Amino acid sequence: MHLAPRALRRAVAVATTALLATALGCAPQPEEKAADAPSGSAGNTCAKGKLATKTSGKLTIATDEPAYEPWFKDDKPANGEGFESAVAYAVAKQLGYDKSAVVWQSVPFNKAFAPGEKTFDFDINQVSISDERKKAVDFSSGYYDVRQAVIALKGTQAAEAKSIADLKGLKLGAQVGTTSLGYIEDVVKPTQQAAAYAKNDQAKSALKNGQVDAVVVDLPTAFYITAAEVTDATIVGQFENQGGTPEQFGLVLDKGSAITACVTDAVDTLREDGTLAKLEQQWLSDAVDAPVLK
Repeated sequence: MHLAPRALRRAVAVATTALLATALGCAPQPEEKAADAPSGSAGNTCAKGKLATKTSGKLTIATDEPAYEPWFKDDKPANGEGFESAVAYAVAKQLGYDKSAVVWQSVPFNKAFAPGEKTFDFDINQVSISDERKKAVDFSSGYYDVRQAVIALKGTQAAEAKSIADLKGLKLGAQVGTTSLGYIEDVVKPTQQAAAYAKNDQAKSALKNGQVDAVVVDLPTAFYITAAEVTDATIVGQFENQGGTPEQFGLVLDKGSAITACVTDAVDTLREDGTLAKLEQQWLSDAVDAPVLK
């Protein structure tokens, strides 16, 4: 007499389990795509003029003060003149922000890529992309390929050098542990041992005091030195990049910024359509006489 009820209960349990399994299979599942998507990934977040910026409808761009030529002109980043000012506005346009929607902000060079939340959407200030800096900030793709350059005092024999061969007999100096010193040793291979200094300031002093004929620094530093620090010096020339991936400047953004991919896409577009090359020719090649030393 008890077999039938047991069988009935067993059948009901089986049916209930099946119904629950079916119901669960049809129920909405947790949304995982948003969590899996990398911060700053492109997509609908790159709608023109509607990015997740610090101030809605505005694009806040930072650079150091003073802003030197040829990167900026007349110490006025907002005037659109100078290579980096022009690049900044070109990027803004790609992102859907016209000139009136761009807000400039002054941020010291070292603070731009230091750890911590940023007050700007991106910074443009001759900041070289490096793995070490990427630990604290995001970078766009490179907007300028950096080269090493030679500086000498005006009117000297070194200032008249036209080729690498012309540099071989000179006393050259650079900061220790830098790519600049490597170019002296591996590319120029001078007959005199290169002078290595702990800091660039010491190399500049040696140049001014006649202890070296010329110093090698990266081209942006050469621009700065000859424009603001050793004004009786001139850029003799620049070296070609020596294989591998070139050193590049990148736009600096908050670590994990929601607009990193959008900004990178904008820079890539400007490189591919020739805009960056045109701006470089306009503001850098013509602004400073820096022939390639071969």
